[in-house]
Amino acid sequence: MQKKILALAIACAMVIGLAACGKSVTDNGSANSSAGAATSQPAASDGDVTKVGFVYIGDDSEAYTANFIAAQTAIEKQYGSSVKTIAKYNVAEDAVEDPLVELCEAGCDIIFTTSFGYGEVAKELAAQYPDVQFCQATCANADKETANYHTYMGTIYQGRYVAGIVAGMKMKELIDQGKITEDKAKIGYVAAYPYAEVISGYTAFFLGVRSVVPTATMEVNYTNSWGNYDTEKTMATAMIEDGCVIISQHSDTEGPAEACEDAYKKGGVVFHVGYNQSMIDIAPNTSRVSSRLDYAPYEVAAVQAVMDNNTIDVDSWAGFDKGWVAMTDLNTEIAADGTQEAMDTAINEFKDGTKTATDVFKGDYKATNPSDKADVIDLNEGFAENSTQSAPAFSYVLDDVITVVNAN
Repeated sequence: MQKKILALAIACAMVIGLAACGKSVTDNGSANSSAGAATSQPAASDGDVTKVGFVYIGDDSEAYTANFIAAQTAIEKQYGSSVKTIAKYNVAEDAVEDPLVELCEAGCDIIFTTSFGYGEVAKELAAQYPDVQFCQATCANADKETANYHTYMGTIYQGRYVAGIVAGMKMKELIDQGKITEDKAKIGYVAAYPYAEVISGYTAFFLGVRSVVPTATMEVNYTNSWGNYDTEKTMATAMIEDGCVIISQHSDTEGPAEACEDAYKKGGVVFHVGYNQSMIDIAPNTSRVSSRLDYAPYEVAAVQAVMDNNTIDVDSWAGFDKGWVAMTDLNTEIAADGTQEAMDTAINEFKDGTKTATDVFKGDYKATNPSDKADVIDLNEGFAENSTQSAPAFSYVLDDVITVVNAN
């Protein structure tokens, strides 16, 4: 795993930092804006502080943005009155230009843009404001021509694969207990969009399951939305009714978890694996674990780089080894025996490099590009995900074993 910015070596230590918070300002009417606005001491004068801006697609009421807000909080705790943070909440992707200009004109030294759809506008404005460092999450459009524009993302396929192992362990337990047969080892996956990030994630999850239950198959439904509770729950319910015994998701609401809990209460045999947040409190009888990204190591280190007048790399990524990928606590009440040990083994293999992307995206599979049916790859040699960029690139659907129900 590559070390991607100058200050990264001390990132984890910095996150643990001081208890004092710097001054924070919020905009755009967050329903829970206090989560990104806590101030524990007066800020120093503007001339003595580093101004840090944030643009969020949502607020702390939904898990995707909450993970980014946690990184903002880590910056405030680490640097105290040496930073002033300014956050823009609930900014639609097609309305990001004005908030970004406002942050630039407010004197921000560094701005974190946190939704894929912000990327092109953020890059254009970086060219117009060369003294401001722009750091864009989940995009793949950075280049050396715009020296103050950077991209970053954790190698989430690692977390997805570990979550798949958790699901596979439970599926194997159900088979061993005679509750399902091997030919009924079916997964349902609620997916947002047919983007590489989503396809790469559900493929890694599926291959994690298959590392335990080789007969598993998977059905994928696209919601064409990142966060539509009703659609997500309806799709999960339909897949449960179609015989899926594991439901997972790359979508931002608790709908799939609640669908599993509702089915359980009616006597169904189904379990859930989430994303971005623990959903055990919502679905205590069915939800077992979630994978998530931790943006604090990168963002804290990027602010330090600005303070030290050091270079931030064009594109940055890391996984479990640097704390950029994490798992929520396992629901031990319903997990199969040995699950925590299996998780720990896989995580340690990712950390020490004995398990790599080509080990995950590997097997006796053919996979087809859904946008070009003539584009077919063979995974016997493995696919090196995140070998050249932070954003996921695997965009092929495994033939015969993964079925996309509502392909466009």
